[in-house]
Amino acid sequence: MNMPFYVSPEQLMKDRADFARKGIARGRSVVVLAYEDGIAFATENPSRALHKISEIYDRIAFAAVGKYNEFENLRVAGVRYADLRGYSYDRTDVNARGLANAYAQTLGTVFTTESKPLEVELVVAEVGRTAAQDQLYRISYDGSVADEQGVVVMGGQADQLGSVLRDAWQPGLGLGEVLRLAVRALGSGGDGDETRAIPAAQLEVAVLDRTRPRRAFRRLSGSALEELLAAGDDATTGDGAPSDGGPSDGAADDASGAGAATDEG
Repeated sequence: MNMPFYVSPEQLMKDRADFARKGIARGRSVVVLAYEDGIAFATENPSRALHKISEIYDRIAFAAVGKYNEFENLRVAGVRYADLRGYSYDRTDVNARGLANAYAQTLGTVFTTESKPLEVELVVAEVGRTAAQDQLYRISYDGSVADEQGVVVMGGQADQLGSVLRDAWQPGLGLGEVLRLAVRALGSGGDGDETRAIPAAQLEVAVLDRTRPRRAFRRLSGSALEELLAAGDDATTGDGAPSDGGPSDGAADDASGAGAATDEG
């Protein structure tokens, strides 16, 4: 009788973690930044149909990197969780912490029991009535949860971009300032050398706006996004912000695209 091939639990977990990290790193980075009136999300993304940044509930949003089919299933499950909880109890009982815990349980179970972990990393964000009440949770492929403050970067060169953004970001920045900062970081690739101009048409941008009465989520695209990205050119040096980021398509809130179907991995 053949003996089964033995792999130590430590080596098995390490191999799964390495596999998931490599898949996530192949995706384009997603940047999440707090600003004066809410939370902004940005990523380079040519697709107009496959979203990486989405609304979950009234004041809760979801962003992801990794395999599109895997994080899209998680997004749909999150919407169902929020709708069921809001219907069964009260809309105010739906919060980012509960949703992040649900995602963490799912990802942790898959990581420890399945042969292949999910190649995804998530951010669940909730905008509060004040900046102090904002919530940002980062959920990793193994189910670990981190409570972030102000700045989150996932996928691609997340470590390099994160250091660049944390040095430049500060509380109380306006929407245009954080978007220009995010686009400069995405264009630099975190190497600090030449900054690549990213046209507005190649970006997916959304915000959770605390000034909106109920549904805080809205997408930014077309001429509205171009104006925000170009506004700094008149007042500042505009060293990295794209001043004419592609022709305006006149699209409404939902016109900006999401990641490619495989999100590069």
